[in-house]
Amino acid sequence: MLKPSDIADLKPWVATDKDVLSLYQTDLHGLHQNDVEKRRLLFGPNEIAKEKEAHILIEFFSKFLDPLILILLFASLISAALGEFINFIIISVMVTMSVVLDFYQEHQAQSAAKKLREKVSLKATVTRHGVKQDIDASELIPGDVIHLTAGDIVPADARLIESRDLLANQSSLTGESFPQEKDDHTLKTEKLEVNQIDNMVFMGTSIIQGEATAVIVATGKSTRLGQIAKDLTQTRPPTEFEVGVRRFGLLLMRLTLILVIFVFFANALSRHQVIDSFLFSLALAVGLTPELLPIVITVNLSRGATRMAKKGVIVKNLPSIQNLGGMQVLCTDKTGTLTQDKIHLERYEDVYGKDNQKVLHFGFLNSYYQAGLKNPMENAILAHREVSTAGYEKVDEIPFDFIRKRLSVIVSEKNKLLMITKGTPEGIIGLSSHYFYDGKVRPLSKPILEKFNDRFKDLSKKGYRVLAVAYKDVEKKDKYSPEDETNLTLLGLMSFLDPAKSDAGIAIKILRSHGVEVKILTGDNELVTQKICSDIGLPVKGVVMGEQLENLTSDELFRVADDNTIFARLNPNQKERLILSMKRHGIGVGFLGDGINDAPSLRAADVGISVENAVDVAKEAADLILLKKDLHVFKDGLIEGRKTFVNVMKYIMMGTSSNFGNMVSVAIISLFLPFLPMLPIQLLLNNFLYDLSQIFLSSDTVDAESVTKPAIWDIRFINKFTLIFGPISSIFDFLTFGLMLYVFKASIPLFQTGWFIESLVTQTLIIFSIRTRVQPFYKSRPSNSLIFGALSILIFGLTVPFVTPVAKVFGFVPPPAMFYLILTIFVLAYFNLVERTKCWFYSRYGN
Repeated sequence: MLKPSDIADLKPWVATDKDVLSLYQTDLHGLHQNDVEKRRLLFGPNEIAKEKEAHILIEFFSKFLDPLILILLFASLISAALGEFINFIIISVMVTMSVVLDFYQEHQAQSAAKKLREKVSLKATVTRHGVKQDIDASELIPGDVIHLTAGDIVPADARLIESRDLLANQSSLTGESFPQEKDDHTLKTEKLEVNQIDNMVFMGTSIIQGEATAVIVATGKSTRLGQIAKDLTQTRPPTEFEVGVRRFGLLLMRLTLILVIFVFFANALSRHQVIDSFLFSLALAVGLTPELLPIVITVNLSRGATRMAKKGVIVKNLPSIQNLGGMQVLCTDKTGTLTQDKIHLERYEDVYGKDNQKVLHFGFLNSYYQAGLKNPMENAILAHREVSTAGYEKVDEIPFDFIRKRLSVIVSEKNKLLMITKGTPEGIIGLSSHYFYDGKVRPLSKPILEKFNDRFKDLSKKGYRVLAVAYKDVEKKDKYSPEDETNLTLLGLMSFLDPAKSDAGIAIKILRSHGVEVKILTGDNELVTQKICSDIGLPVKGVVMGEQLENLTSDELFRVADDNTIFARLNPNQKERLILSMKRHGIGVGFLGDGINDAPSLRAADVGISVENAVDVAKEAADLILLKKDLHVFKDGLIEGRKTFVNVMKYIMMGTSSNFGNMVSVAIISLFLPFLPMLPIQLLLNNFLYDLSQIFLSSDTVDAESVTKPAIWDIRFINKFTLIFGPISSIFDFLTFGLMLYVFKASIPLFQTGWFIESLVTQTLIIFSIRTRVQPFYKSRPSNSLIFGALSILIFGLTVPFVTPVAKVFGFVPPPAMFYLILTIFVLAYFNLVERTKCWFYSRYGN
């Protein structure tokens, strides 16, 4: 009895058809029913592999283990313990929204695998025990003998035993535009890619011409398509933005722990009550955490997604907008994304390479009158509807076969019989004795033959598929045969190409002008790919073949990925490895593809982009879907992503630097004051009001120069910004401390009120300087909502000590009028110092 282990390492394409039948213990009469039942138990159903799913609750709650999420949860519990239930509710809601969003993203992988399973839910014609029958494709097993005809979806990987004029469309699996000829011969090389194995058909591809009998050699997860499905069920690798957020969370966790411990002991040892010191330290911990970061991100992404939808881009996963903004390299498949995925007749020329209508006319007649199923090249010829067939009638046909690789039709015109032959140039040349040029038939001399051969080879090197057209006058007879295809008159060549999309070149230029390098990852051959790159104006640094990547280490693979532009004849695993190698080296990678073979790469990339006419599997694996064929919308999406990223970074840099400055101020002053510089409840109110003003950053305008380069998450840049701008805030805190202690001789409530107002006013207003690199800052106009939000918070902070009920709850007292005058001077000096520092900082670290 055949077992999975018996065929695990077999290479059926190098075995003869008889040996294959023997190896799989079957014959042309098919399997017996007893064998069918036993094999079904051993091999299982012919279905794509399903992911072993964890319980949905375990999946959901595991999302709370992220460092930033843990900090926010801790902050919410502290708020609740301090009686700040509004803070507790806000933080809890923000955390929950963030977790739900992440949880939704994880389930896209399961949807992609489900689409793959649905793709093979079809019927198959199989012979069992000598009887031909139709069964559900999921019931197929290795050793089954199946029958394929034009229009069939191949239900499993199968070795051809008998075939006739078979053409298979493998574009969704291999990326090749042109159909591949298939027959039942035996190959001699074991290590081959899918597009090189022409004696097998593969699950998920389709038959467009001919018929065949084949034996199933792999089903379900063992098929080439099954391996892709298996990849899609793996955990999606973290994107560059997700890695950045995680590192930011760990940074905050360390910083919070160090400063809180220091402040607690500084206050406790300065004769403060231990409980009050502890509560104050916990309030500081809440102050340092960016509890509104999830909602700032969510609001930014939602608005970005809405704007992108109006421009023809559907955002499936909201975080992908930020990843799009940080994209440095776009890896794209060729077929269907840069090309039209439709074969065009590009040229029809005589033996001297000059355009010739007679070549088109005779080629059209050959395609028009042939009775077989029209392949894509035939359809490309027939698209020239301007060619007339008037005056011609079909008499006979010599059908195409894969041995001759040509087809002839015999037509009558004005009592004259004409044989028109079309096929591979190699075959047609060998049958020709004359050539037609300038209205005359001339003998085919050796120089002309060499010139014709050179032209054919030149077109092939440029990526064209080429057919030759010839003809001759024939005598009337009952039946014509291949023996009549001799002494032909060579007319010329017809050249075919899957052309580039008209807007692809402009889109590529726009991407490059915005700092995005474009690389082509394709399963097609390198000549065709180079031709497309030339057509769209993409400079090619180098060309690498898939087989050259097999034994490279991770570092070697990255160097190859970095130094080259075209990667041809790739399998899905090689595409994915290239993308992951760049991600491991900190490169933000996008992938644009539309085929089955692109699905793993779409998931592996920081942002996966597909198009409206892609296969379902690619759409499910993608993060963004371009609804319009006009790739200009891609530029709009790129800019939206960068705007979103910039606004999120404004919040992070402003919040961390300001809060860090407050922490430094408190840590130092605690060593000298015999009381708390601000009550815990005051500190929480200060933090809440400040964060509330920052939420309007999600709708802020973005400077044009901020979107001309990829928006990269750089934790070192954030650290430098925090360490430089945070202490500037502390300088004015210390000036306020001195003002309250030595000028106003302030009581404890007045001191705490004064610092509350100064801290809130300065950090709320300084956002107008921090939000832009432009100098002076007022040349970059903020959004109306940010102006309104900041001023509203400012007015509330300045007037709250005079609102007796609220002031009493929070322990505020009205400051003297002179305090507000001095505060105005502090604010102006603060802006001046920040602007000067900003000029120095961006000149040194801005790039």
